[in-house]
Amino acid sequence: MEIATEAGLDLVEIQPHANPPVCKILDYGRYKYQAQKKAAETRKKQKVVEIKEIKMRPNIDTHDYEVKMKSMLRFFGEGDKVKVTLRFRGREMAHQDLGMNLLNKVREETAEIAKVEASPKLEGRQMVMILAPIK
Repeated sequence: MEIATEAGLDLVEIQPHANPPVCKILDYGRYKYQAQKKAAETRKKQKVVEIKEIKMRPNIDTHDYEVKMKSMLRFFGEGDKVKVTLRFRGREMAHQDLGMNLLNKVREETAEIAKVEASPKLEGRQMVMILAPIK
């Protein structure tokens, strides 16, 4: 304690349960500031994975499908997951096989850059599939 006060620094207990306890002489305010900066830097580097949603209909036109696929590829490039929602309206519910074929087509076209996280399943009037980018 005397050595620390002479140096104008703080005596910080590093390992209190060791025998004898381990202490270090340092500027505690500066130490706290550096730890805070390091924590902020690690928070800045981490990427929050979002789930982006692409909505389609079973009888989607080819150009509309290509536009949706292009935006889906962009989402995968950014590292986000994609939820593909296929909405059925009216009599389209009788042709769920068309919807399943469309989702299988999406799965095949994105096979090399994405994996299926949740396979296509019917939830009420919409069929949902979740794709995640391959790291």
